[in-house]
This record gives sequence, structure tokens and C-alpha cells, in this order.
Amino acid sequence: MAEVIAAFSITEVASFINRTGISDFAHPNSYGKLTVPPCKSSTKLTACRNSIRLFQRPGGKLALRTVAHGMSHDNAESYRSHQSTDDPLFICPEDDGNSQDPGNDDLVSICSKNDGNSKRPRKDSEVNQMFDFQPTVTKQVNQDSLPDKLKAVHLHILAMEQWNASRLKTCHRNYAASATNMINFLALKGLDVEPIKEELSSIGLSDLGDINPYVLPSLSACIQILVCSMSESLLSMEGSVEELPIHKGMEYQTENLSRTAMMKMASSNKDLLLGTLQGPRMTHIMVTVDQEIVENDTLVADLINSGTSIFRINCAHGNPEIWGKIISIVKRSSQLLEKPCRVLMDLAGPKLRTGKLKAGPGVAKISPKRNAVGDVLRPAQVWLSPRGAGPPPPHISADVIIHVDGQEFLSKLEIDGSVSFADARGKHRSLRILSKCPIFSGVGFMAECSKTAYVETGTALYAKKKRRKYPIGFVVDVPPSDQFVRLRVGDLLTISRDSSDEGDGLTCSDVGSHRITCPSGYLFDSVKPGERISFDDGKIWGVIKGTSISEVVVSITHAGLKGTKLGSEKSINIPDSDICYEGLTSKDLMDLDFVAAYADMVGISFVRDVQDVILLRQELAKRQISNLGIVLKIETKCGFKKLPLLILEAMKSPNPLGVMIARGDLAVECGWEKLADIQKEIISICSAAHVPVILATQVLESLVKSGVPSRAEIIDAEMGRRTSCVMLNKGKHILNAVSTLDSILNSQCTKTKPELKPPM
Repeated sequence: MAEVIAAFSITEVASFINRTGISDFAHPNSYGKLTVPPCKSSTKLTACRNSIRLFQRPGGKLALRTVAHGMSHDNAESYRSHQSTDDPLFICPEDDGNSQDPGNDDLVSICSKNDGNSKRPRKDSEVNQMFDFQPTVTKQVNQDSLPDKLKAVHLHILAMEQWNASRLKTCHRNYAASATNMINFLALKGLDVEPIKEELSSIGLSDLGDINPYVLPSLSACIQILVCSMSESLLSMEGSVEELPIHKGMEYQTENLSRTAMMKMASSNKDLLLGTLQGPRMTHIMVTVDQEIVENDTLVADLINSGTSIFRINCAHGNPEIWGKIISIVKRSSQLLEKPCRVLMDLAGPKLRTGKLKAGPGVAKISPKRNAVGDVLRPAQVWLSPRGAGPPPPHISADVIIHVDGQEFLSKLEIDGSVSFADARGKHRSLRILSKCPIFSGVGFMAECSKTAYVETGTALYAKKKRRKYPIGFVVDVPPSDQFVRLRVGDLLTISRDSSDEGDGLTCSDVGSHRITCPSGYLFDSVKPGERISFDDGKIWGVIKGTSISEVVVSITHAGLKGTKLGSEKSINIPDSDICYEGLTSKDLMDLDFVAAYADMVGISFVRDVQDVILLRQELAKRQISNLGIVLKIETKCGFKKLPLLILEAMKSPNPLGVMIARGDLAVECGWEKLADIQKEIISICSAAHVPVILATQVLESLVKSGVPSRAEIIDAEMGRRTSCVMLNKGKHILNAVSTLDSILNSQCTKTKPELKPPM
């Protein structure tokens, strides 16, 4: 059966389509419920000329049949009064024996066939026979139908606007045009326009593949170019293209929807949320920071000089006191360097995480690099500095950092001198001083150690000089080691609700059985046996074997060959479970007061439904906040499917708006193999809505952790040019990563110059 999807040169396009059963404008399985009502049949309709009829075959293929017929505005109400809701739609002439060729201004009918009890819809061939098209006209239209097809697509897009008029009218005036363009994009995406793209490409016009930010202007421009290039014979045909409403939009629209205006709108929305960039680079760099910034305030200045323009604070870690110190350092450094920076604070949200494990002993391991047989290839590099001096300068790469309480001794150390000590095991070890370097709070020293040693807080250090040992000070502030459980395939993991088990019984008496806690009750109230569960962004997978009110037993099905570590506050995902989360937790609401007072943007984690955005808007309205940027973090399958609806809901407030692609949880929830397509889809939708996009999770992660990027990471970072911002997580090589990313975003593609010589 062929369905009419858009074809009428009328004032009330949507009124007609509503009664003629046009459906599935925007793929409800992919984009929420931006669709038209179910099919309805109709009765009498007054015909008019100079329009087109576009059919959609099963499978979504577009096919042009003939000149279409619509109703006038005066007959719309009488048409509505005769509609029926029982019969499937198909097209037939009036069954009064007086029907004539539809090319004339005579009465035709779009109705349901009723031959007693039969409600069989007509086939394509039957529809053509009933209209009795003239062969010459049909051939002519099929040969020169590209402008007609584009006009039909244009009318389809206008109808989509009408169906969503109630949503568009509720958007803030700052976003009215952007919301309309997003609806236009979804309408275009709901059609199979591949044949049209091929025809446009064959004649050198836009193939509709890159018109997301300005759908109607680009489509109208293509139509106008084709109209101007058409022959006089085609323009004189019955069904002239000039009478089609090429530029007609919704009646309530007063915004400028030109291509230039929309490009300026997209740029303005990005600047309002993320700030204006200095220099030629068009993409911001965001860096996640934590308490380490408080201990080393010079790191912020180094990050800003390297290209960072936005700092991110995760409210899942730390407290308002630490956050306030971080923001104060960022603002002060930004003012001193005269480089504007902004602060994004992510609300923790209802994310499932493992509980905190009891901290281990404060021991630092000094380990030289060895080969397969144990020979030392490179001594371990150790940085010695005064207490509270922070990390070494960026150009120094140290394996271990040791803070020493003993300023007098540090001032007496010399290059090529040695420091001896007894480590935590009682083994005698020594360090050889290689160099010294001035730092903010004194002088630091780079040393090397050729044997494995374990240094703990309180270890006494001695200097060897002229065969005498001088006590020089003590090792201080060695951070406690992180505790973890190592999981292997086949192991059983028990997740307990009771936090009193924290740190106790991490490994049970049975071999391959481990225990860890989860403070969230959502996990225990919703999961069922047989459902999959993952930990730490998909590094570990398992299957739930049993559940109770206080425990969940998991059988590990995927881990590293030698096992994978699972530590404190690592993510937990249950992609098969339908867990009912609350949009904003009680902690989020308390943190929102601080965020609104000190940050420039707030990130909403794990947005799943429109109600989550409504709740946020209500909380911001209570606080009378209209300038705080809102960043919707898309990290669940529901959030991706409902992205257009989430954007439309957020556009009801005047707050600057953005979207973050949180690829870690998103990949686990939706599947790794789908992540690339999902990322591309989100960028396309946000581009159509003129909403800036932040690319996050595992960007240059190898470079951040080890100092060496992979080839795939470099290509992935280049993808940041297509977004408005790229986010890097913290790590010991974060400065190198920021500098590398800045170079990638600033670099120009090397162009190959032709070497062919002109003919003689």
C-alpha cells in the first residue's frame, strides 16, 4: 500500500495531513514521540491544481506519481466534519459515476473503499488505474520531477512544524528558531531521500547531507536554483511550481530563518554557554580538576597557558569547601593571565557506584624498569621536594614523588651525592642525586634508585658525606594506597547494601569469592537474576545470579586475563534493568545552591526523561536563576532516544544550553559497537538545534596516564573539531595532553600540491 505523506498546496497543511493518515514523521523508536496522530480516513475534498502527490512505499521509498490535489482553506472545516476513523486510507474517485480526470477542477475524494464488509486498501497499480493518468503527462513529470520532489519534502517539513506547534510555542523566544530548525531536521531525517541526494549530487547541488543547522533555507535554495534553471516548456505546464509555498513557514513565526541568521545563532549559543575563545581555535578544551589543584595552585596557570578554557568539577567527589578553593584559584589565575575561563560543575545524579573501601597503608613503591630476566633497564626516577611543594615541574617526569620534612638538609644536598634509608621491609636502599631544580617553595631534587624499595611516612633519610651519615629528615605525607578486589572470570562477587561492611571481608574465605558494598538502594530494589551487570565503565562484566533485599550475587563473565581491579567509587551499570531513578537526588538539590552561586554551568547527570529537565527548570525558577548554563549529560539509552524532547523542554527557559556526550556510560548502556553511530547522531541533532556539544570520556586517555597517545586517540581528538568543546580527565600527564590537544585543534590539514606540469 502506498501512503500519501505530503502533497498539498494549502493553507492548513497540517489539518489535511491529520485527516489523511500521514504518520511516522520522526521515527518514534528513535526520537521519542515527535509524530503525527494515527491514520484516519476521509471523505469529500475540493480539488485544486498545481500541487504534487508524493507516495511512500513500504520501506520508506519516495515515489512521485502525479499532480496532487488539495483542499482550499474555506473547505477545511467541512472536510473535518466528514472524517471517519474506522477505515484504512486509500485514494479513489468519487463513486457517484460522475468522477472525471483529476487534472480538472472537479470533485475528487480521498476516502476508504467500502464494498460491503471489505476494507482492503488499494494497491499502487489500482490507484494509478483509478486516476487514469495521461501517459504523456506522467512521462513528463517523471523525467523532470526533482523540483517537485523537493517541494513535496518541503511541504512535509512544514507539516511537521504544524504537528509540533504546541511544543514550539512553549520554547523561549531565544530558542524558537533553533527549535523549529531541529523539527525540520527530524522531519527530513524521517524520509528516505537517498534518491533525491543522488540526483542533486549529479547536477552539482547540495546533497542535503550537511544542511542540519539550516534545513529550510538550504532546501528552498535548491528549489529556487532548479526552478530558475527549468525550461519554459516545463514552467508552462499545468502544475506550475511558482504557486508552491516554498518559503512559507508557520503562521506564528516572526524569526529570521535565513542561513546566515542560523549560523550566527549557533555561534551565539556556543559563546553564551562556553564563553568566547581567543585566537583562531573554534573548540574549547575542558579539564576535570579536583583537590590536587588546591595543593598545587600553579597547575591551574599552566593549564590555562596550555589552552584550557573551562574547568570541570565533579560534585560526586569533594565538598563545598574544596570546590570553593578550586574555583577561587581558577578565577584568580584567569584574571592574572587575562584569559577568561569558565567553571562547569556536574551534579552527581543517581549514578550507581561501588562503595568506599577502607584505605590501605601509606606506602610508596619505588620500582626500577626491568627486562624479562630481571635486569635493570632504567633506574626509578624519584623527585624529592619540601613538604607541601606539590608535584614537580612539567618538564620533569618522575616515577615517585617523596615529600621530605627537613629543609636544612635539602639545602645541603649536592649533585652526585647520595641519600640512604631503610625501607618499610628493613632493606637498606640508597638514592643518587641527579639534578636540582628551583621550584615555587624552594629547591627540588631528581634522584634515581636501582633497587626496589617501599617508602612509608616516617622513613628516616640520611646523607652520605665523607664517610659520615647525617640525619636529614623524614618522609611525610605518603598517600594511602587504594584498596581493591581483583576479579577473574568465574569469580563470585557479593554486593552488599550495608555500608557497615566497608573494608571488612573484601575477600571471603572461599577462593574466588569477593564482597563489596553499594550505598544506593536502587540496585537492590530493581535488578533480577539473569540480567547483565558491568563495573568501571565496562571493564568488568557479570551476570546476576541471585538477589535479596540486602545483597546481590554476581558471577563474573568478563575480566582481564590476569584479573581486573575493582576499587572504590567505580561505576555500576545494569543495561537490561528498568531502574526507576529520581531525576535530582537530595544531594543534588543541596549542591545546586552552591553551583548556582559560584559556577557558570551545571551538568545534569543521567538525564533519562523530560521530567528530569522539568524538575531542574522548577528548581532554577525557585532560585530565580536565568543565566546559569545547563548541560544535559547523555549517558543512557533513554536519554539518547528522547534527546529532541529533552532539548525542547530545556529550551523553555532562557538559560544557555548544551549537551555532553558521556561516552563511558553511554557505550556500556547502548553497546560499544553502536557508540560511533550514536555519537554522530547526537552531534547531528544538536547541530540542527544550534546547541553546543561537549565530547567527553577517554579523550587522549593513554596520553593523560602514560604520556604517550595512541594513533586512534589522535584521530578521536581530531573529532573534537566538529564539536564545541573537548573534555580531558585528570592525570599525571594532563599538561602534555592539553598541549597536544590544543595543537590538534589548531593544526591545519596538510594540502598536497599538484606536481603535474602543464602541457607544452
